[in-house]
Amino acid sequence: MDQGIGHRVTLTGATGFLGSHLMAALLRQGHRVIILGRPSGNEPLESRIAKLLDWFGLEGMRDRVETAEADLLKPFCGLEEPRYNDLCARTRQVIHCASDTRFSEYNREEISKANIHSLPGILDLTRKSHASYFHYISTAYVAGIASPPCLEKLAELGRFSNVYEETKAQAEKVVAVRCATDGIPYTIMRPSIVYGDSCSGRSNGFNALYTHVKSLFYIREIYLNDIQKNGGRKSAESHVHLDEDGIMHIPLNVFLKRDGAINLIPVDYFVASALKILEKPVPGNIYHITSNEPKTMKELAIYCELFLKIKGIEIICGEPPPGFKYSPAEALLTKFLEPYFPYLADSRKFDRSNLDKIFPDPGLPELTYEIFKRCMDYAVSVNWRNA
Repeated sequence: MDQGIGHRVTLTGATGFLGSHLMAALLRQGHRVIILGRPSGNEPLESRIAKLLDWFGLEGMRDRVETAEADLLKPFCGLEEPRYNDLCARTRQVIHCASDTRFSEYNREEISKANIHSLPGILDLTRKSHASYFHYISTAYVAGIASPPCLEKLAELGRFSNVYEETKAQAEKVVAVRCATDGIPYTIMRPSIVYGDSCSGRSNGFNALYTHVKSLFYIREIYLNDIQKNGGRKSAESHVHLDEDGIMHIPLNVFLKRDGAINLIPVDYFVASALKILEKPVPGNIYHITSNEPKTMKELAIYCELFLKIKGIEIICGEPPPGFKYSPAEALLTKFLEPYFPYLADSRKFDRSNLDKIFPDPGLPELTYEIFKRCMDYAVSVNWRNA
């Protein structure tokens, strides 16, 4: 990427998990970055970005970040026309990372606005700026409910696990058609499920993998409080007890519809892969940023038991037997896990041919218990709160 002082990378989604890490990486490489985004409540975008720069230890680089409070659904991205034209004149490449990652059908309209209807606005800016590239951050799960392998090409619009997958697949089609029409070189990056930094354990977002561990953490806290303050009456009703070694035994049956695994990558690997792609992009290429060795839920259950000092998690392939009644803990855990069930026992395999040419799989750290513990220790230390 051109690092000239007069040109900047325009980035959306910089207040999110992946976008903030991309912002930090670009700054460390010497780029200037224009951030398009929205305020949050009464907090201006500039203030939100300043806090993130502090979190990344990049407070000294604020002079290389420019923020513009924008609305991609409005003409000129919601900016005054002179400001819009000025940003276009100084944009070299565009990275579109902003998206609505909610799964709920209830939020379909808002999710569609963020993931599909906002695209013409950012693509218009890219065209007007004569940017050398448009980079779109998608998801590996645009394949929907598909049989493996999932190829690094535009997916067919079929059945999807949720509205997020569906709208991201539709968005890829919009990007491909518009970029072809306007003569804009583009790439599409498809990460799988991303967790914290494998080296430091730090994270400024605690969704996906963290949701499962946090759920178990709070279930344990509920029973521990009952045992310590109420003599364990409720715990005994659910056959929960604390042994002399401090291990809490909680019978927890987790039913998965099929065998499979969960495809996880650390955010440092996502960033390293993205930088490789940005360094030498190939027009029209799609890149799966995924693991070739996903973890099974049984492996992750063992990690959770070790970390939380609990016993009793049983991962069962199949539906609950007739007449099965969930315990209060099982019902609570199932409620927390329900949106993620399609990803917990996933049989999809992701072709990585394009990514492997520039960044081979040995560069991907395996999710060992040591890395898992490092990430979860950090999450607990900040009380599972986003930066």
